[in-house]
Amino acid sequence: MVLGVKTLLNRFCQLSYLILQRNHQMNWRLAAIPATLIPIIIIAIQFDIKPEDVLAIGFFPFVGAVVAMMIKLGLQGVKFAYIARRYLGNFDSVLKLTGVRVGSEFIKFTTPMFIGAEFIVIYYLHKKGVKPSKSTWIAIMDIVTEVFAAGLLSIMAGIIALLNGAYVVAAVVLGTSITVTTLWMVLFFLSSKRTFQVPKVLGKLAQRFGKEKGTKYIEQTNSWMEEVCTMSRENLKTSESKKVFTISFLFSIASWSFYGISFMIIAMGTGYVINAFDSIMAVMGANAIGNLPITIGGSGLAEFGIVAYLNNLNPFDFDASQGGLAWDAVIGWRIATYYVPIVITWLLLVKLALSRISKPQAT
Repeated sequence: MVLGVKTLLNRFCQLSYLILQRNHQMNWRLAAIPATLIPIIIIAIQFDIKPEDVLAIGFFPFVGAVVAMMIKLGLQGVKFAYIARRYLGNFDSVLKLTGVRVGSEFIKFTTPMFIGAEFIVIYYLHKKGVKPSKSTWIAIMDIVTEVFAAGLLSIMAGIIALLNGAYVVAAVVLGTSITVTTLWMVLFFLSSKRTFQVPKVLGKLAQRFGKEKGTKYIEQTNSWMEEVCTMSRENLKTSESKKVFTISFLFSIASWSFYGISFMIIAMGTGYVINAFDSIMAVMGANAIGNLPITIGGSGLAEFGIVAYLNNLNPFDFDASQGGLAWDAVIGWRIATYYVPIVITWLLLVKLALSRISKPQAT
């Protein structure tokens, strides 16, 4: 059911266009940011973590973690620019396309997991005059390679947790990552073999409650989905698309690796020794747990996920053992990889993705 919500959100992109056009500043999303502090505050109180404990991490490790996170986001942006320019030509600068993609991450930061930022890039390409079917295909290629890379790394993390006896953690990580990865990949490759349409049950509900407008939106959505599947059939089996998919996948692997490295840098500031591979596995395992659509931006879940993964804890005992991982490192990592980037992504979102474009270019 939850996975269906994301699919529907992606497919009702025309509704997203209207929402964004009427609310370019999206100030309502700013209210979500304080809500993400609640799990952090609870953790700090529960484990008696003071501000000076977090500050003890040190300036340079903290900045290093922020830089690693921005490299992660930057690689995502470069990947999107690469995909867009391969299919659309030099219609826009690499720098602007990269900035738009990085800015779109603000949506992921301020919504529950499984609500993607794809409609932001679709909206931007739509403003530039790109047909909805082509802009959606580009967004799908971007997100599928992202999910595939994250899924494989998370599955590796889950297997390692299982081998180390962290059975509950392994079950959550493997259950989440395998389900999400399989669903996306199956839908992606099936789109080249069949034409998807809005489920009849949803269509009838829309017609019943939306009357004429509901019928109109269903017809438009079905037409749009047919165009996307047609593009998938035309492009997916070509050597060019296979090349784009492979290179994009490698970009995603590198991107997620820097996400893991960001924790290694923070941990060094607290004296907790962890190598790059273990750090990447811990963060990707935590990322899979954070993908449960319970809290905004995975707040709280990702933090508990790292502690659970690295300390082989059961779900009812998250007291970091003496000499092991400290909670101040986890909170410091959260600040460096969430609260600092959220400001940067917000600025890029408003400045680039939601800015007015006077002369859209037809594609």
